[in-house]
Amino acid sequence: MQVADLLFLSVYTTLIQVRTIRYHHIAEELRGRILSGTYAAGRLLPSESELSGEFGVSRVTVRKALEILRDDALVDSRQGFGWFVAGDTVRQPLARLATIEDQMRASGAVPQRRVLEFAFEKAPKKVAHALGTSQVLRVRRVNLADGEPFAIVTVWCPAELAENLSRADVERSPFYELLDVPLSGASQTIGADAATTEEAELLKVPAGSPVLRCVRTTMSTDERVVLVSHHVFPAHRTEFVVDLPFVDQSIAPSGLRLVD
Repeated sequence: MQVADLLFLSVYTTLIQVRTIRYHHIAEELRGRILSGTYAAGRLLPSESELSGEFGVSRVTVRKALEILRDDALVDSRQGFGWFVAGDTVRQPLARLATIEDQMRASGAVPQRRVLEFAFEKAPKKVAHALGTSQVLRVRRVNLADGEPFAIVTVWCPAELAENLSRADVERSPFYELLDVPLSGASQTIGADAATTEEAELLKVPAGSPVLRCVRTTMSTDERVVLVSHHVFPAHRTEFVVDLPFVDQSIAPSGLRLVD
């Protein structure tokens, strides 16, 4: 082997070793941020481009560092989101009526809520039709899990049922606990969509990333609709679960319908 070849091989080997040291160093730095809680479970990490700028390396090196953390089950990635801190998704059973807070606690997350809007106003046409009244209390909030955005929720309630409620009341407790009305159940429709710019900002996800949209109508025992609510969940943080007992020869999931 010629001297030039030996020199090239030495330089190439050194570069490989430096790159290896660099992405292991980046992996350890990010690991520290995750374990310290700087990056909480479910939180999106800075993009590969942002991390490459921060550490002064190529995106290939950053990706190798992230793959090390993925192998250790600390991070994960999903199309449309990028990389995020791994954590258990909040499982929301559809077999019973429950609040978001109850479902978060069942998954081991600490729930919080931040009210964005609180207003007595005229309801949109569809909401007014469902509730049987145009005068409503509308509350828009962000639900958080372990301090990170988990859902955007808008709730409409007939003004006559909510006239004694304050902004502090709905920030502290769910409507199910505040209304002096016995509840019988709810109907819920779930569909997939893309996050709007505003929703992306509130949920800390990229605009256009996958979200689940849920519309729920909650009924009282006298079969009156007392709440209409709209929920937007980032798709990487929640999953809906339903039991399908075998009752006949049909094994098609119930509740499916084509969207026009």
